[in-house]
Amino acid sequence: MTLAQRLARRLGYDLIPRAKARLLQAQLIAVLERFGVSCVIDVGANAGQYGLTLRELGYQGRLVSFEPQAAAHRQLEREAASDPRWQVAPRMALGERDGEALIEVSAESDMSSLLPQSALLRQVSPSSRIVAREAVRLARLDGVIGPYLKPDDAIFLKIDTQGYEAQVLAGGSLLLPRLAGVQLEMPLVRCYDGERDFRDLIDDLTAAGFSPFLFMPGYFERKLARQLQVDGVFMRAGDER
Repeated sequence: MTLAQRLARRLGYDLIPRAKARLLQAQLIAVLERFGVSCVIDVGANAGQYGLTLRELGYQGRLVSFEPQAAAHRQLEREAASDPRWQVAPRMALGERDGEALIEVSAESDMSSLLPQSALLRQVSPSSRIVAREAVRLARLDGVIGPYLKPDDAIFLKIDTQGYEAQVLAGGSLLLPRLAGVQLEMPLVRCYDGERDFRDLIDDLTAAGFSPFLFMPGYFERKLARQLQVDGVFMRAGDER
């Protein structure tokens, strides 16, 4: 067991071994290649971890990243600066409407959300406590994504917004028919007040013409002996190339 795994276990989490995580990520790359994905929209990019992983594993297409947190957005811009095929949108949150929102910034940056943390999350993960709140522009994906896309793009939408995934999808309803696939974080246990159940998200994507292609485990909470989240990858049925 690595030092990071031991520390995570003390906090109540199990981390996926690096070799296994890389295998799952390589499987995602295989899916993207199968569908000829030329543009990945990364919503909830944080400091660019997802984009960097795609690049490390060989994805050569374009990346378009969105991130609402001020500090994370600055780091994201630094990570993407040397990559001519990686565009970072101005700092904003994406949702079901245009306006303003307040994001709760967690001590663990990638646990920040526009939704309040549930009592359960506060209990089992005190390290994710809220340390600040930031006002941010809120926009619909449909209203801001146009300049970043090409007419012949095969588009893949990844959403990791800590419980706000359904709102992002609602704000991208006009884009949805153009998508080759969607990846989103789904709760098996609600960690944020108001987030949609994983069954509802699967039903919504199925109704929109997508089929499940890959599931990747997220946090396993040892105090509860339960998986809290999974990432689901859904591709448009019949669009294999």
